[in-house]
Amino acid sequence: MHRLNLTVDEALYEQARVLSFIEKKSISQMVRESLSEYLSKPTKAKKQADLILEADDEKEILSILTNEKFTSNNEFKNKFNL
Repeated sequence: MHRLNLTVDEALYEQARVLSFIEKKSISQMVRESLSEYLSKPTKAKKQADLILEADDEKEILSILTNEKFTSNNEFKNKFNL
């Protein structure tokens, strides 16, 4: 696991603190669950992020970031029956 330092406004913190007490969860657990849910939603940026994580070098990463039309490795393999 990695540690994050997070700053939130007072009202958001108080809501999270009370909800964590009621649900018997830590605020950290609630943040992890919320972030996981947010990242599971399919978006163009999420597809680009997945490609960047799979990229082999800086040139490939820059190509992914500058290219408006891109295809994931799996989509490419399926399209050409590889």
